This record gives sequence, C-alpha cells and structure tokens, in this order.
Amino acid sequence: MAKIGFVSLGCPKALVDSEQILSRLKALGYETSPTYEEAELVVVNTCGFITPAIEESLEAIGEALKENGKVVVTGCLGARPEVIRAKHPEVLEVTGPGEVERVLEAVQRVLPPKRDPLLDLIPPQVKLTPRHYAYVKISEGCNHRCSFCIIPKLRGGLRSRDAAEVLSEAARLVATGTKELLLIAQDLSAYGADLGHRPSFWGDRLVRAHLTDLLSAMGELGAWIRLHYVYPYPHVREILPLMAEGKVLPYLDVPLQHASPRILRLMRRPGGAESHLKTLEEWRRVVPHLAVRSSFIVGFPGETEEDFQILLDFLKEARLDRVGVFTYSEVEGAEANALPGPVPEEVKEERRARLMALQERISLEKNRALVGSVLEVLVDELPEPGLAVGRTYRDAPGIDGVVYVETDGTVRVGERIPVRITRAEVHDLHGVQV
Repeated sequence: MAKIGFVSLGCPKALVDSEQILSRLKALGYETSPTYEEAELVVVNTCGFITPAIEESLEAIGEALKENGKVVVTGCLGARPEVIRAKHPEVLEVTGPGEVERVLEAVQRVLPPKRDPLLDLIPPQVKLTPRHYAYVKISEGCNHRCSFCIIPKLRGGLRSRDAAEVLSEAARLVATGTKELLLIAQDLSAYGADLGHRPSFWGDRLVRAHLTDLLSAMGELGAWIRLHYVYPYPHVREILPLMAEGKVLPYLDVPLQHASPRILRLMRRPGGAESHLKTLEEWRRVVPHLAVRSSFIVGFPGETEEDFQILLDFLKEARLDRVGVFTYSEVEGAEANALPGPVPEEVKEERRARLMALQERISLEKNRALVGSVLEVLVDELPEPGLAVGRTYRDAPGIDGVVYVETDGTVRVGERIPVRITRAEVHDLHGVQV
C-alpha cells in the first residue's frame, strides 16, 4: 500500500478533520507512516488562528518539505494559500479547512492508490485519540463576528449536523470502547440554529438539532459527556438539569475573554463582570459542584490598567476552576488590529503573569478544600510504575482537570477508578497530586 505521513496541528476541531481525512485515505487503500522517511507523501493539517500558530504551521510545512519533499497542505491556514506559497512555493497543493475531497484528489493525483477490493468491505474509522475517549464535532464554522477573530473567514458560517448523525457516531464510538465523549464546535450553544432545530429520526424517535435535546439522548449511551466552547446564552440553563441528573459532566468551557464592559464592547462580545458573576451564580445554584473553565485575552488594544484590574477583581470573586490566558496577538484580517491604543508586548506579558499568579492561588485554595473527598477518575496515561494520570468525573481538581494518582500498579488505561484526595497542589498550572 502507498504510505502517507500526517502532521496534525491546532485545536480538537482540526484533530477531528484529521481523523476524517485519514479515515477516507484508509478506505482508499493508503497506509499511514509514522516517519517522514517511510512516507511517500506528507499531509500537513495547519492552524491559522493566531500569529504563533501560523508560525508553527509554516515551520511544520518546512520540516516536512525538508525531510520528505512531497507535501499537501490543508486546514485553517490553507484558507490563505498566498501566505503558504510565499514561504513554501514548492508545496504540491493547498486546501482549506474541511476540504476533505480536495485533499483526497491531491493525494491520489500525486500518489495513485493500489486498490484492494476487500478494503471496500471495511468501515473506515481512524482515531487520533486513545480508544477510551473521542472528540465529536457537532457543527462547523461560526456566526459571531468578534473583532479579534478570523474563524468565520477561515471556516465559514455555522453549519450544524443533524442530531441523528451525531448520535449515530456517538453510539458507534461507545460500542467500540469509548468512555468519554468530548463535544466540540466553535460555538456549541448555537448548535442547530442554522437548521431551524429540525428533528431527525434516531432509531424510532425524532430528536431535534438542539443542544438540550441532543445531550438528553446522548446521555442515555452510558459515556461521560464533556462540553467544550459553550457561549453563555440564556438557554444554557436548560443543560444544567442534565448535569444535576448525571447525564452530562458538570463542566462548562465558557470563553468569557474579559470582564471589562468597555473592552468586551470593543471585542464585540457580550456581558461584563457584573453579568458574568450573575450568570455563574445562577449556574452554581442549580449545579453546586459545577466546574467552569474560561479563557481570557490580556493586552487587547485600548486595555488600560483600570480595565485589567476589573478582570483581576472579577477572577477573585468568580473563583473559576480553570483559566487560560492569551496575550493579544495581531492576526491578518482581524478588525481589532485597527483599534487605537496598542499595548506594548512587555505590558501584555506582565499582565498575563499577574493574572496567572492570581489564578494559581485560587486554584490551590480550591484544590486543598477537596482533601479527604473521593472522586472518580478516568485513567489516560501510565507514565511510570505506580503513577496514573487521568481526569475526574466532577473535574474539580487542577487547572486543566488533570489528576496524578499514586496507584498499586494494577490499574489500566481507560479504567474508571475511585480516588481519595490526600493532598492537593498546583503543578505548573496543569494538575493536582492526589
């Protein structure tokens, strides 16, 4: 069989795209190669969201060209082929995000497959995650027009999958050993709006393309369900009872981006410190053990020390479980680049360090309050004898929901094990020792 090398960069949504491409290539008779030397062609799935990601993608393309010579480029940066060809004119083909057919055409043109009729009888399924968890993308694109973001230009507007299609995929994954389903989209809360929330038949019943209905049906499959990238729309309240019932993990990844109302208006984002806190209070009233992760941008054009202090004060009161912080990075095509009052790089980095130091103290306090409690952990790795690394059901400890567990050496990857927390520390903002 012809051998293809593959480099996948970027977010979990891009990882799902990579899985789809590899699954289709497998069905066409291609094998994957773990090295440049053995591969007859390399596909690089790029990220183009922020400047560091663009630089990483261009570097990965250059490495593939140097080590192999035959390279097809796809992904978000592929939506700007002029950037890629200016740096690497020798690439064979450049395709945009989600353009699976164009990738397949380019590969087959350069490296025709040797067909095996028996392969047509094998359902293609390539996963780039371990067997026990999987990302499930329920929609593509985004209808928001945040001033700092170019995702709608790269991936287009919102395009949701029918509920029956998503549920069928989830059921297949659970049937083959998946214990945790991580639902992803650019905006999970908007799921189905472009379809008018139309229903579709899953088995003998109709399920609407609406996040609440989808989760209610998916919760019956018996796997953990974790939500990523949930915008704080009012209807998020409808999901909370499903968390309280145990059908969905009590975890929300909500990109709030800032707390200063003035900066949020410049970002074209909703809310502010007061409304954020009110929303969090309402959510926690329904699900007291709810874990909330959020991401924030510091150094946005026009951000003053007063604006930044509003953000710090918000975090002190909000006491979020996990926080990611990015310094504002100019991306070609983002409208925020033209805003007045650019913040010097050294100020951005200083603010980021102050914010993370604050969040580390908050996380340590929350972690230590859990000492003595028992949590259920899904084991992801066994890095050394007597040590397991995994994620919790409640997802309470650690900035990223990661726990390090001392074991007797008998546990296996993919197992769910009860763990009593005997000590809790923040480790480089990545997890907690239990």
